[in-house]
Amino acid sequence: MYLPTQFAEPRIEELHRIVRHNALGMLVTNTANGLEAHHLPLLLEADQGPQGTLIAHVARANTLWQEVADGDPVLVVFRGAQGYISPNGYPGKHETHRRVPTWNYEVVHAHGTVHVHDDERFVRGVVAKLTREHEADQPSPWKMGDAPADYLAEQLRHIVGLEIRITRLEGKRKLNQHHQVPDREGAIRALQARGNHALAQAMAEAVAPTIQI
Repeated sequence: MYLPTQFAEPRIEELHRIVRHNALGMLVTNTANGLEAHHLPLLLEADQGPQGTLIAHVARANTLWQEVADGDPVLVVFRGAQGYISPNGYPGKHETHRRVPTWNYEVVHAHGTVHVHDDERFVRGVVAKLTREHEADQPSPWKMGDAPADYLAEQLRHIVGLEIRITRLEGKRKLNQHHQVPDREGAIRALQARGNHALAQAMAEAVAPTIQI
């Protein structure tokens, strides 16, 4: 990943935050048929290993789990807040017209090794953890015990577990850090007006973490 110094995000807690808040990762594998990209909801277990571990499951019909060998290197890409930045939001544009469009974004690359778990205990644990994570903000959270035991057992037989042990994390937050304050604030206001509050907040926090907008 092209990573200019001003956009590099080295803080592991910030990288983990982006991963947690943007759970649909793009898993890239190198197979006999070439590069393959798979889009999976993944759960970060931050306390498993020095960089953390990702867990997920795939349909048994998905050949991914058969196309990788235990310990194969993989890459998972997580995209955070992102969006187009028009130069019209920069006050400096209206003074000199020496401004151009850009695209701001947050992204994390998780490098690691993949490990397949084709056993009911692991798969059940993955589903339970994913359920607890994503049902937590529901008015009446669904739990595995809500489903009949025989139905749940049948569903679990149709999926296979994945574990990705993270070996390296790279983070990039391209958020106008290199622009002058008036232009940066103008871009934030323009994003708010367009409804992209997530990117506006990320840009504000990139230079002043305590700002809430």
